[in-house]
Amino acid sequence: MSKGSESVRVALDTIGCKLNQAESELLAKQFAEAGYKLVSTADEPDVYILNTCTVTHIADSKSRHLLRVAHGRNPYARLVAIGCYAERAPHELAQIEGIDLVIGNDEKPYLLRRLEESGYLSNPVCDSISRRYTGFRTRAFIKVQDGCQSFCAYCIVPLVRGREKSVPVDQVVAEVRHRIANGYKEVVLTGTKIGSYNYSGVNLRGLIERILAETGVTRLRLSSLQPQEISPELIELWRDRRLCCHFHLSLQSGSDGVLSRMRRRYSVSDYQGAVSLIRAQVPEAAITTDVIVGFPGETEAEFQESYNFCQQTGFARIHVFPYSPRRGTEAARMPDKVSDKVKKERSQKMLALARESAQNFSHRFLGKTMTVLWEKQSDEFWSGHTDNYIKVYTKTNKDLTNQLLPVKLVEVREDGVWGIAK
Repeated sequence: MSKGSESVRVALDTIGCKLNQAESELLAKQFAEAGYKLVSTADEPDVYILNTCTVTHIADSKSRHLLRVAHGRNPYARLVAIGCYAERAPHELAQIEGIDLVIGNDEKPYLLRRLEESGYLSNPVCDSISRRYTGFRTRAFIKVQDGCQSFCAYCIVPLVRGREKSVPVDQVVAEVRHRIANGYKEVVLTGTKIGSYNYSGVNLRGLIERILAETGVTRLRLSSLQPQEISPELIELWRDRRLCCHFHLSLQSGSDGVLSRMRRRYSVSDYQGAVSLIRAQVPEAAITTDVIVGFPGETEAEFQESYNFCQQTGFARIHVFPYSPRRGTEAARMPDKVSDKVKKERSQKMLALARESAQNFSHRFLGKTMTVLWEKQSDEFWSGHTDNYIKVYTKTNKDLTNQLLPVKLVEVREDGVWGIAK
């Protein structure tokens, strides 16, 4: 632990969804404004905090790995695990060598106070400059909702996130204004299930209208929606070009039989209707999705149905997940498990389709000039995203950080498009 006048150094890592990222941003803001110095894991922090995910066994494994790596790099650092894995299996995490504290989701907002009361944090910097927090200054994740009451058969989220609750409208609007004042060019509204947002009678559509009317947001993006949440009234809002032409629309399976066993609240036909509505009103929209392969009882015919549906729909991006049993969920008790070998084969086939679909979507925009928010630099190469979430690369000696610039898209690369900045 740092001594004397030197500030305690805090590293904050995040695994998982955009909601986790939003919560980590708020925590980072709290630590910085309290006077603690935010650093990377490689900078030998005094306190290492990992905001964990537990949606799959792979997320669990990655969480354990990062905690062990952090301990190996700096055995004297305090290790703190927070988030969904910490909520689901605190005793499991507590057994990892070097772990000092495990805190679930309910206590996450009070993490700073817990660490100070435990004596793990002390000696914050006192000057006002060090207390400013501007974050990453490109894309801000803002939590508007938490919790889920759907209880899909495979999903652990309702058990680790609890019942649905929405952030007050005025609080969201104020946070958007704050992020814009700190230089953010894009705001992402996130939550466990943002389509169910409802605060004092204001639904998601009403929240978006308030943000567009009462803030100077340049780009506004939504995290994830369910197909049954897409309506003509919601899509009308995309007449405002500040709303990004990107819809992440959860699918999970393109087979009605599997969707029924998953306890999803829509059919393949319902999903097709949502896609058609989006494309009729927002023709340049990227529609991205999640697909689970190898769900209990998934036959070869059902997998092929899912594959065919994804192929016909023409997604801009497909996130593929082999089914991972989560103890406490209905699916974990289902018979007719799909073998690991078959899961792997289906994953590989769906991933190949995902790559093909992404490149096909990008090809549609070659020769067009689109606005890119430049985010990261590696040597002389820069990367950023269009509003419909095409990843764009360019090469320049100029500093493009956090700039929104017109770019001509000229060549599809493996994971994005090469562009020429104008």
